[in-house]
Amino acid sequence: MIMARRQYPIGIQTFEKIRVEDMLYIDKTEYVYRMTHSDYPYVFLSRPRRFGKSLLVSTLQSYFEGRKDLFEGLAIEALEGEWTEYPVLHFSLAGGKHMAKDQLVRYLLFILKDWKESQSELISKLAKKW
Repeated sequence: MIMARRQYPIGIQTFEKIRVEDMLYIDKTEYVYRMTHSDYPYVFLSRPRRFGKSLLVSTLQSYFEGRKDLFEGLAIEALEGEWTEYPVLHFSLAGGKHMAKDQLVRYLLFILKDWKESQSELISKLAKKW
C-alpha cells in the first residue's frame, strides 16, 4: 500500500487548519479525552518552548466547540459518545506582550467584547437550556 505524503505543518498551530488542509498530524486525541474526562480539578501543562502548547490548546478548543468533523479518523472519535458544544473563551496573550497594565486591560476587554459578539447566538441558546 502506497501512502500519500502529507505536508508537515511547520509553524501551523491551529488544529482546524491542520485537519482541513490534510496535513500530517500525530494523533494525541486519546490524551485530550483522558484529560477532559479525569477527576482532576486542574491540569498543569509544563512543556518547553516550541513543543506544541498552542496546538494542544487549539485542539481542546475544537473539541469543546463540538467540532466532531475535525476529529474524523482520530482516537477521540471512537471514545467520545456525546459531542456537546460549549462556548470557548480563548485568550491569546501573544498580542499583549510588552504592554503596560492599562494597555493590557484594554486589550483583554477588547477580546472579551469581540468574543461576546461572536458567540451571542450560542450564549442565548445555552441560557435557555440552563
